[in-house]
Amino acid sequence: MAGSTEIKIYDIMACNVYWDFEKSPMPKETHKMLVALYPTPGVVAPDMIEGIKAYGPNGYEVTFVNQKFDNTQLNGWFYTPEIQNYWYMVNLPNGFLKEGEYTIEVTSKDGRVVRKSRIQNNAPGDAIVEAYVKNQDKIFESFSPSKTKKLESASLKDITLRWTTLKDIAGLDAYYVTRLAQASTPLAFDGNNLTFFDNIYAERLFKNEPTAGKNRHQVVIDKELKPQTDYGYFVEITDANVGGEANICIFQPHQFFNTP
Repeated sequence: MAGSTEIKIYDIMACNVYWDFEKSPMPKETHKMLVALYPTPGVVAPDMIEGIKAYGPNGYEVTFVNQKFDNTQLNGWFYTPEIQNYWYMVNLPNGFLKEGEYTIEVTSKDGRVVRKSRIQNNAPGDAIVEAYVKNQDKIFESFSPSKTKKLESASLKDITLRWTTLKDIAGLDAYYVTRLAQASTPLAFDGNNLTFFDNIYAERLFKNEPTAGKNRHQVVIDKELKPQTDYGYFVEITDANVGGEANICIFQPHQFFNTP
């Protein structure tokens, strides 16, 4: 991913989100807008941005907030240090998207405007959500480690997180994205302070791996965790490993465990 001192859009997401985080005020049927920027070496991208908006069918319009994302506002930016890029996301509670074209537009303080569009198709996501809801309990119980399944290994390095996929249980292909952070509750889980991120989008791009994340049923944490520490992780299900091709994301419930 080449860097730039100008704001340039790498990819966007404008897709439905089945919100299954526990004890959340959000409804199950939500959607999100996301814009990922190319790296801007030596410059903090949010400092260069005047505003970001998303547009869609029937007068749809959403404004992004230019501040660090938090779990109460659900609107703002993230920074991925591994590839040194910023990306913005806003989660909206007002149902699934209508099908059609969605555009995200970024305006820089110097007056430059960049935009990118995609077409939302609901059918692929509807099939995934239907299969997930039907098998929700079995999938939830399959996660290891969790509150009910203690960490099997006494080691703090190369810990494996495992779960059952929709391919295993319903014969349906999907892609899986895992994030791990120090946390003991969903609200404390900070997406801007991850211990581990299985970034299938970067894997697809940098390693030219077209099947990155497809039917992935486990990940190995490639760094040593802290002793006697609470960790949380959640595994997101989606229908593509390219952001602009995704029609659905399922935010599965967080899993929590404590290290020895």
